[in-house]
Amino acid sequence: MNSKIIAAAGVAALAMSAFADEMDRPTGLKVGERLTLRPYVSLSFTYDSNIDSTRHGKTGSQWMVSPGIMADYIGDNWQLQAHAWYQYHAYNHYTSQLNQSSYGEQLAWSWANSLPNEKGWSAKFSEKFTQIAQDDDMSDHNGRGTGRDRWEVVANGVVERRLNQRVHMAVDASYYKLDYDNNVNKYARMYGWERVNAGGEVGYMASKWTDFIIAANYQWYWQDNDHYTNYRYYEGQRARGKKVNSESRGWTLMGGLATRATERLEYRLLGGYSHFKYGNGTKDMGGFTYQVSARWAIEDRLSLMLLGSSYYQPSETAYGSATKTYTLSAGLAKSLVRGKMSATADIAYRKEKTEYAEYGSDEYDNDVWTGRLGLNYTLNRFITMFGRIEYQFEDSDRRSYEYDRWRGTVGMRLTY
Repeated sequence: MNSKIIAAAGVAALAMSAFADEMDRPTGLKVGERLTLRPYVSLSFTYDSNIDSTRHGKTGSQWMVSPGIMADYIGDNWQLQAHAWYQYHAYNHYTSQLNQSSYGEQLAWSWANSLPNEKGWSAKFSEKFTQIAQDDDMSDHNGRGTGRDRWEVVANGVVERRLNQRVHMAVDASYYKLDYDNNVNKYARMYGWERVNAGGEVGYMASKWTDFIIAANYQWYWQDNDHYTNYRYYEGQRARGKKVNSESRGWTLMGGLATRATERLEYRLLGGYSHFKYGNGTKDMGGFTYQVSARWAIEDRLSLMLLGSSYYQPSETAYGSATKTYTLSAGLAKSLVRGKMSATADIAYRKEKTEYAEYGSDEYDNDVWTGRLGLNYTLNRFITMFGRIEYQFEDSDRRSYEYDRWRGTVGMRLTY
């Protein structure tokens, strides 16, 4: 079984890369006055010191080609952004096992009938589908999941009402689903899950810079444990006959500070209590959880981003288990050589702590650290060269899950 990777914790790095790309971004293909299309294709080569993310993994290398298209449509008081992409991974060894595709799409829509911080309505909706290959980048895709072929669906929506310049309220809902390609002839079974979330928040803007917020939500979870009879002891004992209910529920209440509009700093810091009833009452658990996001434009060509969260969820690696996950990541981007070159650096931490295990052998914790350095150079408005170095290691109570891994990548991106 491959060990846990830190897909979610790469958000800061992705945001920093996007920031660097904006500094000398091609204008794109204009279609009328409102629509802009930006087709692209990238080609890269990666050396990987540990293909399988295991304690005694093998080295390897791969070529990757990735075409895609981005689209922006700007209306009178609304905006629509879309992105569709495809990636083919071609390994120089193990081609029959690892050569495979990844693909996805995402859509983001926003609307407002007033200026920021003024009385009025606003709404946002986003959705994303991603088919993820097990050998994808160690920290891309802004998703959860262990290093195995899998797909994700994410949808989020929020409607906000500003009663005046100080008081505002919002309602929100989201859906998340993670599903693994469980080839039980090759791997131990993984347990995907889905969640529906509904909630809202109320805020009071005490000043131009400070916003006090209280937020609450309720969640419903379903774990993919219907095939529990396939689950066996690692020593090879017979399948267990007991089943843990697949449905779980939870709620969260948080409070904190945010900023609505500043010249250089945007942040949102929330903390509070989360309660999680796993397996329809099999186990009740709860504790402090947090949400952190911040972006600081330190100077015109230097930007810092911070993201973090903690939450309860069903386990993806063990039947009848629940975990509490902690994430924290930070990224820094610097523009060099008059905007032609940019450098990025980020570090990410993810901890998965077992809060409940139906079987004692499944009670273990994992800690994963990931670091990355990147360099981008814009040759002209069409061609960008890039390179990055990544390092990751996992520490676990189960020694067989421990590993370290580094990757080096160089490539070129063509954008119209």
